[in-house]
Amino acid sequence: MSEYPEDYRAGFVSVVGRPNAGKSTLMNAMVGTKIAITADQPETTRRVIRGIVHRDDGQLILVDTPGVHRPRTLLGERLNDMVGEALSGVDAVVLCMPADEPAGPGDRFILDSVKKTNAPIFAVLTKTDKVNRDVLAERIIEVSDMYEFAEIVPVSAVAGDQVTLLADLLIERMPQSPPLYPKDMITDESEEERIAELIREAALVGVREELPHSIAVLVEEMVERPRKEGDDRPPVMAISAHMFVERPSQKGIVIGKGGQRLKRVGKQARENIERLLGQPVYLDLHVKVAKEWQRDPKMLGRLGF
Repeated sequence: MSEYPEDYRAGFVSVVGRPNAGKSTLMNAMVGTKIAITADQPETTRRVIRGIVHRDDGQLILVDTPGVHRPRTLLGERLNDMVGEALSGVDAVVLCMPADEPAGPGDRFILDSVKKTNAPIFAVLTKTDKVNRDVLAERIIEVSDMYEFAEIVPVSAVAGDQVTLLADLLIERMPQSPPLYPKDMITDESEEERIAELIREAALVGVREELPHSIAVLVEEMVERPRKEGDDRPPVMAISAHMFVERPSQKGIVIGKGGQRLKRVGKQARENIERLLGQPVYLDLHVKVAKEWQRDPKMLGRLGF
């Protein structure tokens, strides 16, 4: 501990909120790099993701969670269960509420759930770049009437406004502790999990509203292919992945006319994966139909739910 201040603090912060409340965007901004995928569609996050914020005075382990919603499938039930598990034993809770939307029953339902943790609750008004000062002032008053929050912090993760302030306030609430993760670690997600998510993120761009819930991705194989002798370029990572949908009609939407849409998905995903791995990537994508996979316990288990 000689390299850390005596009052160094570290702890776990659960980030919760309705679907599409800006949780993943906020976590990425606080960590300083992309950990969780983001998309315009609700229910983008499908697993509990830990992002680690390293500071001179402390360490925050942010636990990004799926948006709490009324479950319609076995997958939905398991996502809500993940949120409940992520709330156990945390040192603080960040409740994200979009500044451009009034508080609704969903926000109050989540607030009632997180009250049971007895941890300090931070109300974070996200997406402040989308509203003017008058609207933001009204939202702050509305939120302050909901509960006696530890802090109410308006932020814009996209613009970087008040993200550092939020980290400062959270660090103050963490227990004194040595670092809980090594300095060079920013997430506990495996490479395969992060790659599968980057593929799913690319697949979500521009698809119909009902389709995102039906897309799942599984990385089947990753093999490093060395270059020929005398070729000093980095080896190529060959990745084979399956994209699962629930109906043949959805398969057609994902592939697109003449396979053009799938090519765009592959190009965007490959570029993002290359940035993640720092080496060239050959990406082989296959679209498969797994009928009603969101309700199939066996298939959910295979996909990691």
